[in-house]
Formats: sequence, structure tokens, C-alpha cells
Amino acid sequence: MSIGKRRIGKTAFSAGGAVLVLVIVVLVNVLLSRSTLRWDATEDNLYSLSQGTRTILSDLDQDVVVKVFYSKHVVNIPSQIKTFAQRVMDFLSEYEQYGRGRIQIEVHDPKPDSEEEEWAIKYGMKAVSLPTGEQVYLGLVALAADQEAAIPFIDPTQEIRLEYDLTRIIARVQKADRMKIAVFSALPVFGNANMNMGMNGLPPGSQPWFFIQELGKTYDLINVQPDVDRIDPAADLLVLFHPRNMSDSMAFAVDQYVLGGGNVIVFADPLSLMDDPRMGPGDSIPERLFTAWGIRMEPGKAIADYSYATRLRNRDNQVETNPLWLSTSADAFNPDNLTTANLESMLLPVAGAIEIMPNSLFTVEPLLQSSSNNAMVDAFSHNMNVAALRRDFKPSGTPRNLAVHISGKFKTAFADGKPEGAPKTGEPEPENGVKDPQDPLKEGKASAVIVVVADSDLLYDGYYLSQQNLLGFTMANIFNDNLNFMLNSCEMLTGNPALISIRSRGTFERPFTRVQTLERKAQDRWLDQEQALVRQVEETNQKLQMLEQQKDSAQRAILSEAQEQEIARFQEEKLKISKELKVVRRNLRAEIEQLGRTVKFVNIFLVPLLIGIGGIIFAITRRGRKA
Repeated sequence: MSIGKRRIGKTAFSAGGAVLVLVIVVLVNVLLSRSTLRWDATEDNLYSLSQGTRTILSDLDQDVVVKVFYSKHVVNIPSQIKTFAQRVMDFLSEYEQYGRGRIQIEVHDPKPDSEEEEWAIKYGMKAVSLPTGEQVYLGLVALAADQEAAIPFIDPTQEIRLEYDLTRIIARVQKADRMKIAVFSALPVFGNANMNMGMNGLPPGSQPWFFIQELGKTYDLINVQPDVDRIDPAADLLVLFHPRNMSDSMAFAVDQYVLGGGNVIVFADPLSLMDDPRMGPGDSIPERLFTAWGIRMEPGKAIADYSYATRLRNRDNQVETNPLWLSTSADAFNPDNLTTANLESMLLPVAGAIEIMPNSLFTVEPLLQSSSNNAMVDAFSHNMNVAALRRDFKPSGTPRNLAVHISGKFKTAFADGKPEGAPKTGEPEPENGVKDPQDPLKEGKASAVIVVVADSDLLYDGYYLSQQNLLGFTMANIFNDNLNFMLNSCEMLTGNPALISIRSRGTFERPFTRVQTLERKAQDRWLDQEQALVRQVEETNQKLQMLEQQKDSAQRAILSEAQEQEIARFQEEKLKISKELKVVRRNLRAEIEQLGRTVKFVNIFLVPLLIGIGGIIFAITRRGRKA
């Protein structure tokens, strides 16, 4: 009887233990479902809130409600949008957690003819149409007091910018007034809506350039016309984008804006590829202003850099390496400046060099530089045969500035006074029409910051983004940091650096840096060998001409023995150099293939082997403890 009782007791104990374990599992699941526990294993913590976002969330003045409109009821949603939408919801839950009650997330399913659909339309959400005819919403709006800011459709291809876009609209609704940026450009960056004839291959009515659209999401933009006599004093920042043929009156207005403490970004270009062909070739270097700011750029000259050369298709549809199209790597950026600290790549087609004058009185900090394997060439040579460029290439051995940051109290570039046609006062006219006479400023009233970039083509849409159509909706895929550099600079000069640490926090792309280094080394060796061959050709031609001049007129059509020997010697030397070039190519391929085999061995064999050995050691150790 006692044995039966003991069995019943054990059974009851086991059953009770099983029930207790089940209860614990359920409670743990309930607790975990109410918390956000994630482990971000990426190198740059791409899936976690950055410190910049946490700073902005901790300083919120107004409570923010984020209304998300997602068509969860649609069964036929593409899998990539469905999984992306779930990641968006997970990411928003972190905002709610770090907001500490100041951020509230509401998720709405805008079903057809529902009140939620009416709200989605009211807030400007954009739906994409599926082949089945169903409408899919995936957008959100941030609301605070009487302010609102929306993302009509969250682009799945721009997941790396998701945190920046979310934090930007949350920061945007905290302020009643947006900052203003004045933009002056000789290019149709605002679109050609008011033009009878398109420019630069853009038809009339074309959209603004993408960087203008992005700036418009955060700032109020002022389109500065070329005939203005002053810069709007309400502008928090002035952007001079390819200011070609800028009048003295306009230059004077810029000068007075800087002396008044205004910050400026200048994109000057020795040769813009986007210029209207009818205007003819020309640069956009404001030499008079640059001299006053302690820098200079040589007109018509561009940097050729074989370390940052870009592979392009030429007019013959052949792929070639063009050293005037600079594809910079992370080494080119200043790691100590917040604007460029986390940037990794930029593309600058036909860029000039910014030289710091020896007598400059201002603080000049390089932001972006070429490699030391560069030379200054004619800007128009970007259309030349690359072989001709390579033949005459002689590296300077010193990096050149592609972008600089200048700060200080500046002096006027117009020491002789106002040019003809310039405004008579340094301030705008009062509304009552009474003029307040004031002499033009000769020295800065406050310190100013000027960022100068030696290229403007870098912000043309095709040089940093590709666009594709997804279910009738245009998606933009940004493939370098050209736009980030522009937005970073604007945010630094308008006083919101927290957003920079969010956007400039890394990339999903991880290039094969070892392979790129091997290719650069092989390219340098190739260049040396090729230049030796070209020199040999020139020396042989000179000798043949000298021998030709020594012959009689009757023998001009006949090769002399000396000429035949010289040609034979050249052919042998050419064959020798050609073999050496082949060896360079073969060795490069061999090194890359060996690197690939090593990576495959580590991934396929070494890692599983180490895991297996670790498991065996663990099992043996555990068995020894039990014994």
C-alpha cells in the first residue's frame, strides 16, 4: 500500500511539476511579448536606435502621436513588403519605449470604405496598387499639438534611412516654424516648370532634383533669382550651387550675407557636365569671393586620380578606368569632422582642387581629399582617350582638397565699395518704405562658416541614386554618400547635428577592400609598365626619323639596315613588356582567386570544424563532471 501511495505521490509531483513548467513558460512568453528585447549583431548597430535619436527623444517638448497606416488585411501583399512592415513596427516600438510616455504609436488598418481609409487619405498617405487591384498602404504621420509631418509611403529599398526619416519628422513637429535655406543655382535644380524649353536633357515641367526634394522635407526653400540685390535675411543658410555667371551685384549680396554672420555652402565646378550645351563651356568659380575667403581654384583644371578612378563605358561602349571621375573611399574623408566622420564613398565627376592660400587668416579644415596618386589636368580631357591621359600622367605625391570647411570673421571682397547696381543698404527696406541708410559691412559682425566643394555634378540624380518602379510606385535606391554629405552639411550649419549621427551611421554594403587594394596595386604596376612602353615607342620613332634624315632622297622608300635593326629591337622590347603586363594581370587574378578560395574554406569547412571540435570538448567535459 505504501508503495502504491509513493507511486501516486511521484505521479502527482511530476504532473504538478509539468503544470508549473507550463505556467512559467506562458508567463515568460507574456512578459517577453510586452517587452522589446533584441540583439543587434551588425557592426554599426544598424537595427538599434542611435544616440542621436535618443538625444532628440529625451529633449521632446511636445507629446507625439505616430499614426501608422498599414493594410494588414490584404492577403496578397508581396512577402518583401510584409516582412519590411513587421520590421517597421518593431522599430517603432523602440521609439515608444525610449520616448518614456512622450511617444505614442497607433497602428491603423485602412480597409476599403472605412474611417481609417478616410484618415489615411486626409493625411496624404499613398497607396500602391497590386495586380489584383487591391490597394496597399504603408505610411505614417507624426502629430504634435497643431503640427504634422508625414511619410506617405515608407520605401522598403531605403531601410538604412528609416531611423533618420522617422526621427526627422518627430523633430519637425516639435517646432512651429521651419528653418529656411536660400538656394541659388545656374542649373534647373528646382525643375523646369516655368521654362518653354528644357535644359540638360530635362523636358519642360520636369521634377526638381532629388536633393532639392529631400531638403524640402525638412526646410523651407527660397529659390534665389540671379537678379536679386540681397539675400533674404530670414534665410538660415545660403547654398550656391554651380553659381555660373554670377553678377557683381549678386556676389556683393553674398559677401554682405557672410559678413552678417550667415553660413554658406558653395558647390563650385571647373566644368559642369550638366551645363546647358547652348551656354558653351565654363566654370562656376567665384574667384573674387574665394580670394576674400582665403582659397582659390584653378579654372578649367580638374583632378585625375588613379587610386579613385571609376570604371565607365566610353563612346565606343568599351569599359575603361577614367581617373577624372573620382569614386572616393572612406580614407578620403576627414574622420574628425562630424559632417564626414561616418561617410564611406562619394562619386565626383570632373572635380577641381581647392588650394588654401598661404596668407589665409581663417581656419580651414579639409573635409574630403584625393589620394596622393593624382595630377591636375585639363577638365575637358574627361572626353579624351584614357590611354592619352595615362601616357602623360605624373602623380603629384600630395593629396588635394576636394571639399573644405572655412570658419572665422571674414572681410569684404569689395574693398572699393558697392559695385554698380548693388543695394544701397546692407539691410532690407522697412515695411513702411522708409530707408535706414547704412554703409556696407567691411568686416564680419559675427563668425561665419563656409563649406566649399570643388564639384556640383555630384548632386545630379543619376550620380548617387537609381530609381525603380515597384507596383506603380517609384523607389529610390541611394548607392553612395553624395546626398548624405549635402544633408550633413546643411544640418551642421543650421544647428541640428544630432540628425547627422543617425544618417551617417554605416551601410549595409561591405565591399571587398582586400580585392580593391590588390586591383589598385596591380593598376599602379600596369601604369608603370605602360608608360615605359610608350616611352620606348617615342624613342624608337625619334631614332627612325634621325636615320631617315641621314639617307639619300633615292633611298627614302627603302629601310636601311640600321632602321631594320632598330625596329627589330623595338619589337623585342614591346614583346617583353607585353609579357610583363600579362604577368601582372595573371598574378592579380591569381591573388584574387586565392583570396576567394581562402574565404570559401573558412566559411564551408573551418567554421563547422571549429564548432564540431567545441561540441566534442563540451561533451567530454560534461561527461567528466558527471563521473
